[in-house]
Amino acid sequence: MVLSRAATDSDENVCSTFGSRYVRTSLPKYEIGESSIPKEAAYQIIKDELMLDGNPRLNLASFVTTWMEPECDKLIMESINKNYVDMDEYPVTTELQNRCVNMIARLFNAPLGETETAMGVGTVGSSEAIMLAGLAFKRNWQNKRKAEGKPYDKPNIVTGANVQVCWEKFARYFEVELKEVKLSEGYYVMDPDKAAEMVDENTICVAAILGSTLNGEFEDVKRLNDLLVKKNEETGWNTPIHVDAASGGFIAPFIYPELEWDFRLPLVKSINVSGHKYGLVYAGIGWVVWRTQKDLPDELIFHINYLGADQPTFTLNFSKGSSQIIAQYYQLIRLGFEGYKNVMENCRENMVVLREGIEKTERFNIVSKEVGVPLVAFSLKDHSFHNEFEISEMLRRFGWIVPAYTMPADAQHITVLRVVIREDFSRTLAERLVADIVKVLHELDTLPSKISRKMGSEDFGNVKGKKVERDILMEVIVGWRKFVKERKKMNGVC
Repeated sequence: MVLSRAATDSDENVCSTFGSRYVRTSLPKYEIGESSIPKEAAYQIIKDELMLDGNPRLNLASFVTTWMEPECDKLIMESINKNYVDMDEYPVTTELQNRCVNMIARLFNAPLGETETAMGVGTVGSSEAIMLAGLAFKRNWQNKRKAEGKPYDKPNIVTGANVQVCWEKFARYFEVELKEVKLSEGYYVMDPDKAAEMVDENTICVAAILGSTLNGEFEDVKRLNDLLVKKNEETGWNTPIHVDAASGGFIAPFIYPELEWDFRLPLVKSINVSGHKYGLVYAGIGWVVWRTQKDLPDELIFHINYLGADQPTFTLNFSKGSSQIIAQYYQLIRLGFEGYKNVMENCRENMVVLREGIEKTERFNIVSKEVGVPLVAFSLKDHSFHNEFEISEMLRRFGWIVPAYTMPADAQHITVLRVVIREDFSRTLAERLVADIVKVLHELDTLPSKISRKMGSEDFGNVKGKKVERDILMEVIVGWRKFVKERKKMNGVC
């Protein structure tokens, strides 16, 4: 005879999550629950809610890697419980990080001998890498000013207005004035001539970008170096250069080897690069390398021994996982120069396919350049009836996440859409995206203009008198942003 008993609410084992009480019970959101729930139920409920996220592979706004080989996924999971900072306990992981630093430094043409060790460190991304490089520049500048008996309380850094927000964070967090070279219509990167003019005796460095976030364009680091060499000779200031190669650092060496932007230029003292972008590793890994050991002041390096041995550390955080470092080493040895070159060439060719498809619609101006990060940034030729924000919103119906945004000062009247071509974006997807853009354009053509309605509303304001096209466009952008914001509030999105 088989004995049986009725299940109770206290049972820990759940035969079917969807047959349990947990799918009809509101789970804790802002306070920890009083009781436990079965692991199967916790997994299924969280997994179901995450289905509402966008598809990472179709997130064309992001430069961050969304696909890796299963073998590397396995390595990541096998090392996910290793704390990288425990160098004495995990010496092989530390050795792998050092190998990555040396490979990357030599890829960037650091002046190293065959047996010489490169100076650099792995970070959680380029934001931390930029903070570390900025601190090194600031301390070197302060030390030089102190030795000369000059004031050292007003450091500044010169960048373009197109820099990523992490540069603004560095300036604000570490009390450095940020001097930005403004953009202009048709020129969306830092002008090296204007940057050199803004340099003064308090400039700790000039930051050049190899791959602008806005349109993927490489800034002219060679021109900037030559201008600063001349200015340094005239003034004796010795102003250095940092290259923010977050996006372009793993692109230029493989498909633009003749381009001079790295340590081949004498004033380039440090470079950061994102391993989790075109280094082809999942989010959570960046690198910063210095030209020589003297470019990183020793007083910024801490030494600790409470984990078992003397360990030098120069990071903003302490504990972090080892998985991404191991994944970066996997990619470097798995792909080699040949493999990275093949991937970057594929990205560039698929970028050309997408670019040509968008041009054939005859509805857009291409804002991005052919040489640079493989992306396509484009803007509507005619804003009379619809704008880029509408196109971005409607493309989401097909699953695509394509951002629309305005340019920084003084080009904020320009609105663009941007598609980033990553390793896992195939030609088939490029052709499908073009087809979906055409569908969206046709649908918008059959609809009344939301912009016109907003321009006629009290919220948007009446257009009085004759206005130039730029003024009208700015009003359209402001009105559309307000419209989208109101819709999000109605939809409960925050």
